[in-house]
Amino acid sequence: MTASSASSASSAARCSADETDDSGLLAALLDGMDAALVAFGADGTVTHWNHEAERILGWTTTEAVGRTGLAGWAVRKEDADAIEAALAAAMRSPGRQVHEFALLTKDGHRVLVRTQSSAVRAPGGRVAGVYCAFSEVHTQMDLERSIALSEALFEDASWGVVLIDADLRPAVVNAHAARALGVGRTALLGRPLGELLAQGVEELECALQHVLAEGAPQAVADLWVTLRSEEAELPRRCWRSGFVRLSSPLAEEPVPLGVAWLFQDVTDAKRAETEGSLLRFRAHQLHRAGRAAAECPDPAEAAAVHLDFALAGFADHGLVDLAATPAPRPYGALAEGDAYDAYDTDADDGAYDTAGEAAGASGGCEGAGAAGGAAPPSGAPEAGVTGADRGRRARRGTPRLVRTLASPAGSPGPSEMLSATGIPTPYVPGHPAFQAYERRGSVRTSAGPASPAGWAAARNWPDGTVHGLCVVLRSRGRTLGVATFLRAPARRPFDRADADYAEEVAARIATALDLAGAASL
Repeated sequence: MTASSASSASSAARCSADETDDSGLLAALLDGMDAALVAFGADGTVTHWNHEAERILGWTTTEAVGRTGLAGWAVRKEDADAIEAALAAAMRSPGRQVHEFALLTKDGHRVLVRTQSSAVRAPGGRVAGVYCAFSEVHTQMDLERSIALSEALFEDASWGVVLIDADLRPAVVNAHAARALGVGRTALLGRPLGELLAQGVEELECALQHVLAEGAPQAVADLWVTLRSEEAELPRRCWRSGFVRLSSPLAEEPVPLGVAWLFQDVTDAKRAETEGSLLRFRAHQLHRAGRAAAECPDPAEAAAVHLDFALAGFADHGLVDLAATPAPRPYGALAEGDAYDAYDTDADDGAYDTAGEAAGASGGCEGAGAAGGAAPPSGAPEAGVTGADRGRRARRGTPRLVRTLASPAGSPGPSEMLSATGIPTPYVPGHPAFQAYERRGSVRTSAGPASPAGWAAARNWPDGTVHGLCVVLRSRGRTLGVATFLRAPARRPFDRADADYAEEVAARIATALDLAGAASL
């Protein structure tokens, strides 16, 4: 054998080995496809048939390869002409052709498949055959629905949708979620949740970690969060949240890709629900207090019962201060203005009450009005008060309020009636109790974050008090005193609804104390 013939033989051997390797690689690729595939030569003979085609139709590769066309075994004879015409058109046309065919399984059932057909060309450009990739129509439709659902959720959904990766950072955010969080969609990506939420981030991250480890929870969860964004109108929101763990469909074992977090803002509904529950509870407390007070033989004891029932879920301490009865004046002495509204006339009440309501129409803190409104400046004339009334009021002194009823400040227990010493409570001028007494309304006050440590002691209130609500006691057109409700730092400040409830309780306490005073005469 010459050297040239030996070289030719060696090259032919290498080409044969390469072709064998390419054939094995092609067979592995075809069998690993998720779609079924069948290929035809230029004469219509089946040349390739992968495992997915075998799974769908039941025909093995050995049974399928080498057959001419599909008629009579993989396709009914009635449908064969249309399918063969479509395949022939795909051989003549560039690109892919999409059709839906009814194929025949080995056991005789028909299967509707969606096909993509394209011509196979030799290196010289000659048509060498056609391949046809297909899958069951319902499988393809399921895939298309999943894609369409994903796109709709991230574009037009009325729920917030955030895809959280395994590092607990947003990976994909829809428009609704971006608006709820108060930042742009792209600005959210890759940022820690702690940079978006000031409060509630621990609960959210705990829920996400649970879903990654254990799967989706059985029910939705209501998460209260506080946003860091300055663009948020109401930073504290309640989001009804659902979680779904995402896993890769391509892996043999479930590999978590992250968590889909879906949420909806239910703050208004939750607040309405809370307010409704609170109103029902307070109405029930008033009813129970009325039933219990009706069984008390002593009206003063009934007043203590009303105060005890009012404190439940409302305040930590309750105080009742009554205006002391003025000493009788000597006969013939020049009468100064009565310093105690408990002995004012009805006409004088009407003018003063009008001024008090005008001065305190909305909520606020101490010195800011009855029921929270703005107090008139010192020395300024009050609306609805005539010059004579103003002169009569200027002659009045500060009322003497005597502590009559108080709840225990140290340990829980029933409210107690204090002995009638007649010694006035040492309230400083401008005290909220005096404001409520003078305005015949309610006054709310709070310590605030910058208030000194002795804020409660300066007002002669129990230690730890940071919120106060003073309500006037009125009965039979007269002002009897002031009821004060106090809250510790664990509770929120008093609001307008709290003032309304306190006024209702104060009216009942005033009626009982008025009856007790009448009974003692």
